[in-house]
Amino acid sequence: MEVSKDIRDKMQELADKLNLYAHEYYVKDNPIVSDKEYDALYDRLAELEKETGLVLPDSPTQRVGDTVLSKFSKYTHRAQLWSMDKAQTFKGLRDWDARNRKAVSDYNGRHEDKLPDISYVLTKKFDGLTINCTYDETGVLSVAATRGTGTVGEEITAQVKTIKSVPLRIPHQGVIEIHGEAMMTKEAFDRYNSTAAVPLKNMRNGAAGALRNLNVAETARRELSAFFYDVGYSEQVNFSTYMEMMEFIKDEGFPVDDYLVECPDIECVEKECGLLEAKRNSLDYDIDGAVIVINDLRTREIIGNTIKFPKWAIAYKFEAQEVSTLLLDVEWNVGRSGRVTPTAILEPVELAGVTVKRATLNNMDDIRRKGVSIGSRVFIRRSGDVIPEIMGVAEDAGEAAKEIVPPEKCPYCGTELILDGAHYFCENTLSCKPQLVKSIVHFGSREAMNIEGFSEKTAGQLFEELDIKSISELYSLKKDDLLRLERFGDKKAQNLLDSIERSKVCELSSFIYALGIPNVGKKTAKDLVQRFKSYEAIKNATFEELTDVEDIGGIVANNIIEFFGQEKIVESIEELFRLGVKPYYEEKEEAAESIFKGKTVVVTGALEGFSRSEIKEKLESMGADVSGSVSKKTDFVIVGADPGSKYDKAVQLGIRVIREEELRELLK
Repeated sequence: MEVSKDIRDKMQELADKLNLYAHEYYVKDNPIVSDKEYDALYDRLAELEKETGLVLPDSPTQRVGDTVLSKFSKYTHRAQLWSMDKAQTFKGLRDWDARNRKAVSDYNGRHEDKLPDISYVLTKKFDGLTINCTYDETGVLSVAATRGTGTVGEEITAQVKTIKSVPLRIPHQGVIEIHGEAMMTKEAFDRYNSTAAVPLKNMRNGAAGALRNLNVAETARRELSAFFYDVGYSEQVNFSTYMEMMEFIKDEGFPVDDYLVECPDIECVEKECGLLEAKRNSLDYDIDGAVIVINDLRTREIIGNTIKFPKWAIAYKFEAQEVSTLLLDVEWNVGRSGRVTPTAILEPVELAGVTVKRATLNNMDDIRRKGVSIGSRVFIRRSGDVIPEIMGVAEDAGEAAKEIVPPEKCPYCGTELILDGAHYFCENTLSCKPQLVKSIVHFGSREAMNIEGFSEKTAGQLFEELDIKSISELYSLKKDDLLRLERFGDKKAQNLLDSIERSKVCELSSFIYALGIPNVGKKTAKDLVQRFKSYEAIKNATFEELTDVEDIGGIVANNIIEFFGQEKIVESIEELFRLGVKPYYEEKEEAAESIFKGKTVVVTGALEGFSRSEIKEKLESMGADVSGSVSKKTDFVIVGADPGSKYDKAVQLGIRVIREEELRELLK
C-alpha cells in the first residue's frame, strides 16, 4: 500500500526518538526515558510497520533478529583492513619505536616538508571479532562485514544490527567505512551461559559464533557490544591526526572506549601498557593487549605498510589468561556447609604467571553441560587471583575418555550423600572432619569471634587428637589438653586459652556472623542486629520481618528461619551461653553529618595508622557504605601505600581519591 507523507514522517519521528534513547542508554550509559515509555513508542512503531508494510532503514525493529538467513555473501571492503604486528616484550616495543624514529629522521633529512616529532596513541586491544560497517550517502548502515582476508569478508549486516549500540543511521552524509570490534561482556556471557543448553567456552568464541550464525535470533540472544576505533574509507572527510579521527567517530554516535591515551615517547608507552594490564581484570570485557599507533596520519603514510601489516602500528600482547591442558582426574572436597564439590586435577600448565594444577568444576550439572571428561583437553581460564575455572573442552579424549561420576558416600566420613538441587551434601555435621574444622575456623576468625592464633591446622588437631566435635567444646578446653598437642608449649597454650576467654564477650553482629548461617555475611549480620537488637528477636523473626530488612530477600530469609528451626543448632547456641558467651548490642548514635555519610567508599593499599577492619568500622560509623570494588557508583577511594588496580580504576573513572593525610583531617 502507498504510505502517506504524514504517516511516513510519524514513523521517522518515532524511529529517531527510539534511536536517540537507545544511544543514550547503550552508548552513554545515560537512560533518559523509562523502559515503559520506550516500550510504548516501540510498540507504536511496530504497529505502524505492520499496518503499512513499510520498514524504515534505521528502524530499531530491525534489531530484533527474527530471521534465519540461507547463506553468507562475500563483501569486498572499499579499503584494506590490516592485520597487526605484535610485540610481547618491551624490547620489541623499543625496537619498533627505533625503526619509526629512524624513518622520520631519514625523511626529514631529505625533505623540506618536515614530519613532526613522533607521538603515539594507545587503545585497548579488544579480544573480539573485527567488524567493518559501511554507511551510504544518506548516513544509513548499508553493509556490515567481517574482516576476512582484509580485502574480502562475509556480510553480516543482519547480525550486526542486533548490537544495540551500533548506530543504524549517522549524521555524516557520504559513503564511509568504520571499523570496530564486536564482543561479549562478562555480564552477557554469564547471563547466556546460565540458561544455555551448551555453554560458551569463552567470550571471544561467543562473539565470533554469534556473528557467523545464520540464525539471527541466536545472535541477538548473545547481547553483543561493540567499540569503534578507525575510519577505513571515506569520500568526504579527512583527518590530520588519529585523535581527530577518534573525535569524529565519537561525534557520529559510535560507541568509543574511554581509554585513549597520548604518549610522547616509548617510556610513556611502556608505563601505560603496564597500567592497562593491571586494569584488565576489572573490566567487563576481555582485552588481550594494547594497540599503539602513530598519531600523525601523514607520518603514517610516509612510514607505510608491509604486505601484512602497517609499520606505524603495533599490538603489545598481555600474558594469556586462558590456556588448554589435560584433565587428569577429579577430586571431591567437602566444605563448611557439607557441600561436596568437584575439583579438577590438571596436567600442570603456566597461566598468567603461575603454574596451575587444579581448577574449579562447580557441580555435576556444570560438568555435563560442558561435556567434560577425564582424559579430555580442556580450556582453563584464570582472572586475577581467582581459582582457575574450566570453561569447556578443547579436544575430546575419544574412546580413552573416562566419565566423571559423583561419589555415593562422603569421601571423608563415608556418610551417604544426598542431592539437593545441583549439589551433593554430606549431612554428618557432627563428625565429618572438613565440615567441623572449617566451621570452627570460621567461628574463630577475626570478623567473627576473633580468637587469635586459631588456624585450620590447630582446628584439625583439636578434632583428631582431642575429639572436639562441637564449637561449644572450645570453651571447655583445659591447658593440659593443649599441652598434649604437637607444637603446643606452655605459652602458646595459655595464649590460645586467653584468646578463647576474651572472645566470650563479643558484639552481637560478630556472634551472628560466627554462627555460619548460609548466605549471612558480616554486613547482613550487622543489618539484622541493627533491626532486631537481640539474639532472641533474630531467632524468632518471621519471614515478613526478615524480608523487611534492606538487602535481605526471600532466599536469605528462608535460610535464617531454617537455621534457627533446627533443634540441635539452637541447643548448641544455648550451650555457648551457659559456658559464658555473652553477645552484646550497643545502640549506635546516628552518624553525624560528615563527608562520608550516605557515600560509597572503597579502601585500597596499606594505611599507616589503621588496620583494614578499623578504618572500615570508622567509616561505617560516619555513615559510609564501605565496598570492596570500584564502580561508577563509588564516591571516594581511600588510598594507602602500594595501592592496586582499584586505584587505577578510580583514576580511570574520575572518582575522587583521598590520601591518608587528607583522610586524617576528614576523620577529625
